[in-house]
Amino acid sequence: RRQRQMCIRDSFVASSHTYLLIFTDRGMVYWLKVHEIPEASTQAKGKPIINLIKIDPQEKVAAILPVKSFDNDKFVIMATKKGVAKKVELSAFSNPRSSGIIAMNIAEGDKLIGAKLSDGNKEVLISTKFGLAIRFKEEELRPMGRQAQGVRGIDLNENDEVVGLEVCSSDAYILTINENGFGKRTQLTEYR
Repeated sequence: RRQRQMCIRDSFVASSHTYLLIFTDRGMVYWLKVHEIPEASTQAKGKPIINLIKIDPQEKVAAILPVKSFDNDKFVIMATKKGVAKKVELSAFSNPRSSGIIAMNIAEGDKLIGAKLSDGNKEVLISTKFGLAIRFKEEELRPMGRQAQGVRGIDLNENDEVVGLEVCSSDAYILTINENGFGKRTQLTEYR
């Protein structure tokens, strides 16, 4: 029997009372407090996320954001595989439900690929499978309600899809690594 290879995708620092906003590829968001995750040794595998929150077995986790407080001056930026982008005030996610809530209406055949926290004054970088990228000021993306579908974030060529979303300051460097392990570091301002 073949074992599935596991790899770490994200790591972050959070206190035990921090909320984790768990976004799925279907545009749903679920809450979990850090202290609700069972402690384990460094050798342990951990517990599957589907055992900690009530998500549909076909749903996949797209992003996890640690949040200490749901401030009105913070935002969540989201992007889908087909290039749709959306900005929502963080306070819109302040009322947890065990069954989750809609974070973004996703069109049929599309999937949420990422969600990032922002203070409203950052740069947004969306990158695609074929190596294209677009950068724009977050101010160009107006805040929307949770039920909205979003706006076109990037135009895609045939068979291309969005694979990355980053929200960063204008003086940041972007580290890009492809599936074969080749990487490069580029200053954000070099992206159009």
